Amino acid sequence: MKKADLDRLTAAAVVARTRAYAPYSNYRVGAALLTEAGQVHAGCNVESSTFGATLCAERSAVAAMVGAGDRDPVACVVATGGSRPASPCGICRQVLSEFADDLEVHMIAVGSRGEVVAHRQSTLAALFPQAFRLGEARGGGAERVSSVGPAKRAAPKKRAAPKRRGQ
Repeated sequence: MKKADLDRLTAAAVVARTRAYAPYSNYRVGAALLTEAGQVHAGCNVESSTFGATLCAERSAVAAMVGAGDRDPVACVVATGGSRPASPCGICRQVLSEFADDLEVHMIAVGSRGEVVAHRQSTLAALFPQAFRLGEARGGGAERVSSVGPAKRAAPKKRAAPKRRGQ
């Protein structure tokens, strides 16, 4: 990814982080996605008092991307506070894998004045190896092929025809 694109994504993630709704954890997160089309889509975490309904920043950015009619992310920046960057949670990794087999993932820690104090880089494939995919959503088969060989499928069992009354 070009430095200019990384700078645009970082700025969008940092701004999105300031808009987070985090009254319970006070842990504000912003995320931004860059798509093949060159568009940037940002999102922030939105907490709920029923914690299972909380929306992570990465999923919020995916929702913004889909809502804008865009697809195919190629990079993601996740901005958190503190001295160490945080990586996307498992649910976010799964949702990102719905749209990309792999993408760059940049994790940044943001200081009190909005400056980047730490940066880590990885890929979605490294963070989420052997991602689960249901059906043929990405043009593949119903099962993913592992790195150790193709998946084996059992032959379907034949079912006996149902008996009718009087038989």
